[in-house]
Amino acid sequence: MAFPLRNAGRALTLAAFFASASGLSAETAFDTPADFAGRVMFSGPERGAIHAGGKVEVSGSGFAPQQQVSLQRGKTLLSPQDMQADAEGGFSFAFDLPQDAAVGLHPVVVQTEGPDTAGVAELKVSPQVPLAGAEGYDIRSAKVGPGVYQVAHSAQNGTVFVASAVGRPPEGTSSIAKLDAGTLEVLAEVNPGDFGAFGIAVDDANGTLWVTNTRQDAVAVYAQDDLSLVRQFEAGSVEKPRDVVIDAARGRAYVSTHRSRIEAFDTKTLEKLDGFELQSAERGGQFATMSLALDEKAGRLYTVSLRTPELARIDLVSGEVKILALPGAKTPSGVDFDPTTGRVFVASQGSDNVIAIDGESGAVLFDTPVGAGTLNVAFDAASGRLFVANRASDTITVLDAATGEIKANLDGGSFPNHLVVAPEGTVFSVNKARGKDDPEGDRLTRIAPKA
Repeated sequence: MAFPLRNAGRALTLAAFFASASGLSAETAFDTPADFAGRVMFSGPERGAIHAGGKVEVSGSGFAPQQQVSLQRGKTLLSPQDMQADAEGGFSFAFDLPQDAAVGLHPVVVQTEGPDTAGVAELKVSPQVPLAGAEGYDIRSAKVGPGVYQVAHSAQNGTVFVASAVGRPPEGTSSIAKLDAGTLEVLAEVNPGDFGAFGIAVDDANGTLWVTNTRQDAVAVYAQDDLSLVRQFEAGSVEKPRDVVIDAARGRAYVSTHRSRIEAFDTKTLEKLDGFELQSAERGGQFATMSLALDEKAGRLYTVSLRTPELARIDLVSGEVKILALPGAKTPSGVDFDPTTGRVFVASQGSDNVIAIDGESGAVLFDTPVGAGTLNVAFDAASGRLFVANRASDTITVLDAATGEIKANLDGGSFPNHLVVAPEGTVFSVNKARGKDDPEGDRLTRIAPKA
């Protein structure tokens, strides 16, 4: 607060009075400010979800060596008394969360001395949904390449493709595998070299397979039959590509970018075209495109923004972009839709939920907590159900798409990462690993409903 010039003498007198009364000088109470540079991470055991009554593992990095650090929620001190960062500026400890801890994001004040700084870190308490309903499905799985990211299904050829990548060149490895959709037998496999494979989609009209090379800022096209390389786009041609979907009706491949753009390619000529630039409707917000869902018949493309709680609906004929708010969604990442009802479904990592909205008005139709780190969602038109990958809770939740009611909660292996639904209702999911010796990690799983 600024004092008028005529009150300056009184202001100084009051300041001197308060400093004297507290026994502190203004110089010691307000010494040279320092930027808060530390990073604090919270997780459950083995990088899992945090639940009420469970253990919370805390790690810090980027602090000054021997800097004193305290973490506090409200008036409760969470960290050990007089905790200091080590010689590398890190620390770690664990504490037990109370049984009555509420689900949601909790602000934790991080305060340091020497130098004095402060910041706020978010501790997320996730819903705990018990496993149930596995007896309704025929579930089988097979080991695939390390670091599996995404899966794609070819209904025309009865095959499944997975993209995997670990590390960075020259130490990193990557693979693209083709498997039989029924038996999960590996039919072909290639190593894409320095161009790691992350996102993946099939183009049955042209017999090709599109792959995103996220770390190299590129995309590649392979032949489905033998996985031979058709075209590798140069590094730097597509900034941070993530997902890819194929629009057979228009001969286009659309690629999300972790940025405000969706890039477009001609699936026959394999040339890059003009894409779409998405602007957040939030003041100061930046749209960051994530998963893609294509309504080919209606000519609409959907995506969500990781940085803002928003959905983009793109008219592929006119190019018009409609931005819809997503109340109740934090860091949304997955999206799908029901072409019959016009509902759009959004999975959000930060809020551990799936919400359904009206695709025209944006009205929220249901909001269901499903697990921890809710990453992707896929709609099954055959059953009218949603399948949801919850990365941090190792589950795949099945919801009624009309009501949001949980119908089953299945074991998804370690860190379920991506899933797709075949036209007859069979679900294919992939999950990552908790280390190289994890028997439940790096697997492709086939989930078929029993008759």
